Amino acid sequence: MRRGILAAQGCRIRDVQWLRCRAKPIAVHPSRSAFRRRVRGQLIESIMRVGKRVVLVLENEDRIVVEPRMTGLLLVTDPPSPQHLRLGLELDDGPWDTIWYWDRRGLGHVRLYSADEFAAALGPQAVGPDALTIDADQLRSRLRASRREVKVALLDQRAIAGIGNLYAAEILHQAGVHPRARCHRLSVTQWNRIADSITDVLQTAITYEGSTLSDGTYRNALNKSGGYQNEHRVYAREDQLCPTCRDDKIMRIVQSQRSTFFCPTCQSR
Repeated sequence: MRRGILAAQGCRIRDVQWLRCRAKPIAVHPSRSAFRRRVRGQLIESIMRVGKRVVLVLENEDRIVVEPRMTGLLLVTDPPSPQHLRLGLELDDGPWDTIWYWDRRGLGHVRLYSADEFAAALGPQAVGPDALTIDADQLRSRLRASRREVKVALLDQRAIAGIGNLYAAEILHQAGVHPRARCHRLSVTQWNRIADSITDVLQTAITYEGSTLSDGTYRNALNKSGGYQNEHRVYAREDQLCPTCRDDKIMRIVQSQRSTFFCPTCQSR
């Protein structure tokens, strides 16, 4: 998502559109009128990411934080459905006229923070190290004392930022670690394998521009499907033969109300 709108760096926000939508409203902070007043005329100095959030840093040091959650999209072209558009940032001197925020189910958040508010809400005391930068020693030190199941712990954004449910399953399969294994029982070798797999799986997923599942919800900024779903080894492959060992079938379990997929042979307890 960040890369899809990165060319807006250096553009000025001419105006803000808040569109009417009959679906569940997205969470917005501050009020829409205050948001528009503070954002209009501001230059986008940089576009960054904090975990699973896209952040537009403005010249007055305010930050627009977009948290898409399960169904939100940042788009620079026509949306999947016009009735689910929520927000438009109109640009001057940009490669596109508008950056759109679209959300079918209204699960996402759009917030405008001052620099101090941003530091309090999304600084290192509130959000863990980024999953693409954390090393094995950091990962182990942050999670090794936990008695949680490792799949659940990897989704804790305060411990490590940026890993979603789908990717946690793929990471643990590549690392050969059972998703129900308790963090405090994992060996140094297992933590090293998990750390290596985090980097490999996420970098590959970024190269393929994410995963568009059967519901078709996720799209890139050009409203095109991602490609990483074709690389999944376990996610959403229940009862299919494991492509790694070719000996066993993928199983599905539920952890913290989320589906987990794994191979009982490759990821033995």
